[in-house]
Amino acid sequence: MKNKLMFLITITILSVFMLTSCAAETPKTEEESIKIDIVLDWTPNTNHTGLYVAQSKGFFEEEGLEVVIMQPPEGGAEAIVGGGGAEFGIGFQDYLAPNFASNTPMPITAVAAIIQHNTSGIISLKEDGIDTPSKLSGHTYATWNLPIELAIIEKIVQDDGGNFEDINLVPSTVTDVITALQTDIDSVWIYYAWDGIATKVKGLETNYLNFADYGKELDYYSPVLFVNDDYANSNPQIVKKVLSAVKKGYEFAIENPEDAAQILLEAAPELDAEIVVESQKWLADQYIADAPKWGYIDQERWDAFYGWLFENNLIEKEIPKGAGFTNDYLPE
Repeated sequence: MKNKLMFLITITILSVFMLTSCAAETPKTEEESIKIDIVLDWTPNTNHTGLYVAQSKGFFEEEGLEVVIMQPPEGGAEAIVGGGGAEFGIGFQDYLAPNFASNTPMPITAVAAIIQHNTSGIISLKEDGIDTPSKLSGHTYATWNLPIELAIIEKIVQDDGGNFEDINLVPSTVTDVITALQTDIDSVWIYYAWDGIATKVKGLETNYLNFADYGKELDYYSPVLFVNDDYANSNPQIVKKVLSAVKKGYEFAIENPEDAAQILLEAAPELDAEIVVESQKWLADQYIADAPKWGYIDQERWDAFYGWLFENNLIEKEIPKGAGFTNDYLPE
């Protein structure tokens, strides 16, 4: 009996030793990457290059992130991010306004400016002579018929001494600005970094009315990166990791626009390569511009635009100063 007991004790000790040895020899598995979805506002373009650079160069991976860049669903990035279907999205300050002025807003907050200044405006062929806003009178303008859009057009025209009522508003079906300007319309709202550069690449002579030149209240942010509030409140360090990687992506695009353009083209080979390269070169000076760092949102400008919307009855209620954005997650 005693021998049997000693045998069992010996076997137990050996078993424990073997298990301990095996555990010590088993290599530690790497920590699982944190999965993040970023929803674009539109099909891939040079507004998004920094995201694709961060993905291609491993900047997300360095932060322990596994990022999926998604094209937007029918309801847009705001709806899916606000509903918790994705962590981050890209949008525009004007399109975000109705949400922030709602009695039941979706839980989203802008956390970085992708481009520092508003680079949208009205483009027309040079031969039409629309070199000031008042000269839109008597010409056709392709409109999306959005209240904020039309109010901005009315403001710049009337401030310049023109009559908004004299503009021939036609429904916008524009999918190709270059073709539309040469056939169906006289003027249309564009984002210069893409359609403005495209007209130059294709050899069109144009006039361009840049909204930011016609009042500080029109120098709003387009586009911005926003986050789901519930996710950010629960995972502030992860939000900072995402922004750190994205910032590196845009800084690379600033320093290496042609290389960054090739990275975007690898992700979206259907794009016109010449337009992408020229757009990327132009945006290299726009991503940060005069801001202290990439992503910074200036509260005075942010509030000025939302204040103007409220004063002109374009939103349901006043948006509190400083509401809807934060710089707190940006890297130093």
